[in-house]
Amino acid sequence: MQKTINRKDYYGGALMVLIGLGAIYGGTDYHIGTLSHMGPGFFPAALGGLLALTGILIAISARSGESTPPAPGDGHAHGLPDLRGSVCILLGTLAFLLLGHYGGLLPATFAIVFISALGDRKNTVKQAFVLSVGMSVIAVVVFWWALQLQLPLFRWG
Repeated sequence: MQKTINRKDYYGGALMVLIGLGAIYGGTDYHIGTLSHMGPGFFPAALGGLLALTGILIAISARSGESTPPAPGDGHAHGLPDLRGSVCILLGTLAFLLLGHYGGLLPATFAIVFISALGDRKNTVKQAFVLSVGMSVIAVVVFWWALQLQLPLFRWG
């Protein structure tokens, strides 16, 4: 049993720690406040802390993994990187921006989740659809109803 370092997870975790620390530092430029009276710097500092903590956990898990060879069929035979996930996430973000501006919260949320979910080769269209519907319901409840976000559910034009 040989222990190795999964370099992608290790460096990815370290990058998350750096970005999280940067968000905490950026949040301190604003008034942070308290839990009951949050200032504008509270949210970026809190998210930065969670991001840094998550990065630490990912880096720790990368160091403690056992060496396992990649499963047959992983990656491409021609050695090129698989860009499907990156492209789908980028397209999902662009769809959210366009549909959020011209269509409203509901179509924008559905589009970003659906397109991004298709970036995972293991997801089917049906699974992406079900995930998109579920996340759209959650977005409506959390952002439109509970937080009363000033983005309409539907907008035509």
